[in-house]
Amino acid sequence: MTALTLLTKAASDSRLRRVGEALKVQLSGLEAKMEVLGVAAGGWVQVELSGEDEGAATSYLTKKIGLCPTNLGDVKKFSTLKGYMRNIGEDAEELSVDVGVFQPQIVYATVPLRRLQTELVGGRKVALRKLAELFGFCEGLPVNVKVTAVNEEESRIDAELSSKQVRRYEIWRESLLDRLLVLGPALHQVEKTIERARLDRDVIDVEPLGVFEHALTCKLGTDAAGLIPKIGRNLKTARFAVFNPKILRRFLSG
Repeated sequence: MTALTLLTKAASDSRLRRVGEALKVQLSGLEAKMEVLGVAAGGWVQVELSGEDEGAATSYLTKKIGLCPTNLGDVKKFSTLKGYMRNIGEDAEELSVDVGVFQPQIVYATVPLRRLQTELVGGRKVALRKLAELFGFCEGLPVNVKVTAVNEEESRIDAELSSKQVRRYEIWRESLLDRLLVLGPALHQVEKTIERARLDRDVIDVEPLGVFEHALTCKLGTDAAGLIPKIGRNLKTARFAVFNPKILRRFLSG
């Protein structure tokens, strides 16, 4: 048997059940039994795998979802980690990212504002709240960061956005297509809602960012913010953010 701490969170029993259901669907083609054990500190989901295809199931979940490093001593300089944004706007000087370190205590990765300014807006002196508005930053949004320093004595992880993350934003900006970021529901719920609301012509792609986080690519001319009421009436517990490349391009050219 193999126990894993997955890089996805569950803040309630109902969310934990939904995680289990979603994972069983993803592993349905394998001869592997998966049991949800519960959550670790910080809400990270823990599962146990067994069966003939235990190794294949472990590899699949590691690649598709990711595993928490759990211990600060396991975080290495220059490594790339996936995490979740937290407390957007509470600290004006850095972005805090929960990367799954909770032993011996919870430690978040921090990305300095000046580094975000360099990576995203060409070094312009822009407040973190403004960056959040321009790029759709929000609590619980998945993000990939590169570790620039680890200080175990001070329980600190310094980081920057990974090159892959920066490139994603560049691709989104260059496409000129709005993205509606949907946090909370599973992929099949999002797809069913799009079909039920007859938004197939407005939404041309659903890009998974995490197990319960998705970027809906809108067709040219469709305003992502305008879709929120139509989608929200069926996904009442979902949270939304908008990435609008036209507003971002105007800001950068100003």
